[in-house]
Amino acid sequence: MSANAAGDVGRQSRKSVGNIHGISTDSITLTRFVLEEQKKYPSSTGDLTQLLNAIIVAVKAISSAVRKAGLAQLYGMSGEENVQGEQVKKLDEVSNELMINMLTSSCTTCLLVSEEDERAIEVDADQNGKYIVCFDPLDGSSNIDCLVSIGTIFSIYRKISTGKATDADALQPGRQIVAAGYAVYGSATMIVISVGNGSHGFTLDSSVGEFILSHPNMQCKERGNTYSINEGYAAVWDAPTREYVESKKFPKTGKAYGARYVGSMVADVHRTLCYGGIFLYPATKDTPKGKLRLLYECNPIAFIIENAGGLATTGHGPILDVQPKSIHERTPIFLGSRLDVEDVLELYKKHANDA
Repeated sequence: MSANAAGDVGRQSRKSVGNIHGISTDSITLTRFVLEEQKKYPSSTGDLTQLLNAIIVAVKAISSAVRKAGLAQLYGMSGEENVQGEQVKKLDEVSNELMINMLTSSCTTCLLVSEEDERAIEVDADQNGKYIVCFDPLDGSSNIDCLVSIGTIFSIYRKISTGKATDADALQPGRQIVAAGYAVYGSATMIVISVGNGSHGFTLDSSVGEFILSHPNMQCKERGNTYSINEGYAAVWDAPTREYVESKKFPKTGKAYGARYVGSMVADVHRTLCYGGIFLYPATKDTPKGKLRLLYECNPIAFIIENAGGLATTGHGPILDVQPKSIHERTPIFLGSRLDVEDVLELYKKHANDA
């Protein structure tokens, strides 16, 4: 064989090495993705990479617990109430402990804010790091027993004080998020994550135990054709929300929007991100400050949506610009396709002017 012929064979071999017999040999795992992102910042210490890897392991463990919950007798209530006054499920407890243990043992965190704990968790000095993590260990847990998709939501901030970490370090606007993401435990387990340069989806390949990049650079459609809201609260909605939903159900022109509502924020948001449309959880007469929590539900989800080209608002301004006042603060939220969310904002402006 001539040298030229050998070179051609070598080049052909290298071209095909990424996919042999239908099997990818060059998959981008979530760990690889995070490491490649780290290289873009020469001054990086690697702590964020280490922290994200800890979250990845926690998500894998939670996914495993969710999959075998029935066999392991993890369905049902634990008999406890969380700070929100909600009954705690057994899987809530397991998920919360998994997240706390993995985050503290990563030696990269100094303060943790969990939906399940009334107070922020201070990390011991010998395991102390520079990051704050706010998380909902198992979003949508009221749907656990009926096998509806549930998830985990998290956001990461840098410590801003020079002394011991306090609640004030966690009370940062969403614009200060370093990285955020959510995991969905559905027909497959998937993590959607952003470090501020797009939102990317990774699906768990259980055969190798790794999250593989399956949805690079996810983009929320400019406009969708579905709305997602709990219409059981229609009687206590404010006027802009009521007018918006009515306009989508009974449009003067064009086709009506379809209604899609699961009741698990992660599931409803993930479908909105994938297909477009709008997710609405407004304030009501009964919950004038809203119901979803700012730090560990709305901020990380808004960060993901905005990095995918969508919008997230309280109805009066961007979610990510809200200055938190307490770690369990609640807020109304409207998010999804940019033009759909702008329609809501126009109605809030209209009703404010009428008032």
